[in-house]
Amino acid sequence: MKALRQFAIASALLIAGVSAADAGWSRSGGGTGPRGNSWSSSGGGSCYGGSCTSSQKFTGRRGTYTRDGGTSCSGGTCSGGATYTGPAGNSVKRSRSFTVN
Repeated sequence: MKALRQFAIASALLIAGVSAADAGWSRSGGGTGPRGNSWSSSGGGSCYGGSCTSSQKFTGRRGTYTRDGGTSCSGGTCSGGATYTGPAGNSVKRSRSFTVN
């Protein structure tokens, strides 16, 4: 969960720095750890008119974890949320709001 929390914070900071212009991104990666366990990840998102959405997926030895969320900004205040789902299908919803100075 610590990694998910750090990812959520980094995502919020990234989204806060996006301009109002159209922006889209995607990424993927994978590898093998020191004990021979493999992992893969992918994600993508886009922004338009002050709103951004993103989706990420991580698959490792313990299963697949996903994050789907979005943020909307207007007048210097941003708010949004995300749903995190674990390999057993359990999910947690988080919401946030912050002011950009």
